[in-house]
Amino acid sequence: MGKGPATEEELRTATTLGWEEWRRMSPKLATLRLRLFLKAKQEPKFRFYVLYDRIFRRDVLWAAWEQVRANQGAAGVDEVTIDQIVNAEDGPEKLVEELHETLRSKKYRPQPVKRVYIPKTNGKERPLGIPTIRDRIVQTAAVLILEPIFEADFLSCSHGFRPHRSAHDALAEIRTGLKAGRKEVYDADLRGFLETSSYYTPAFAVVAKSSG
Repeated sequence: MGKGPATEEELRTATTLGWEEWRRMSPKLATLRLRLFLKAKQEPKFRFYVLYDRIFRRDVLWAAWEQVRANQGAAGVDEVTIDQIVNAEDGPEKLVEELHETLRSKKYRPQPVKRVYIPKTNGKERPLGIPTIRDRIVQTAAVLILEPIFEADFLSCSHGFRPHRSAHDALAEIRTGLKAGRKEVYDADLRGFLETSSYYTPAFAVVAKSSG
């Protein structure tokens, strides 16, 4: 992958992809993500073997903290809140530096996930896991590095749990297909998958696509 600032062509690609992080992230991190995406897109068989050192970069961890802070969310098992981190004497800078060092030295260990249950409209409850804020930062840092690589493999019609895409976008895709004469819509719901699985596996809860 190339080094230095993003080229004009790369910037145009980022604009086409709708990657808003060009406005929110540091140019260095945004350029890294874009080049990971382009490498994966242009060379589908290429394998990325050395990525760990990118995850614990300070700018990556700081961007991850900013995302976690923006999303807010409840405290995990350690009961540490976003506000407590912000208002601490050394602020989030100390936490980011601690995470950088523990990841760099490979001493990082995630904490248990807090289990809560959210009521559903049918009277049942949906289990929800709440990681600690420090673990959410590390998870988000991993996503920042891995996401552009996996994004390169998705088709444009795929919408489930992808960045910058929503259920409304999926419905718009279906409407476009119907107007084009495609008559069939397939809707698959993996009922209670994560509740009955003996191990945790990320899954797409709903997959919808128009045929043809």
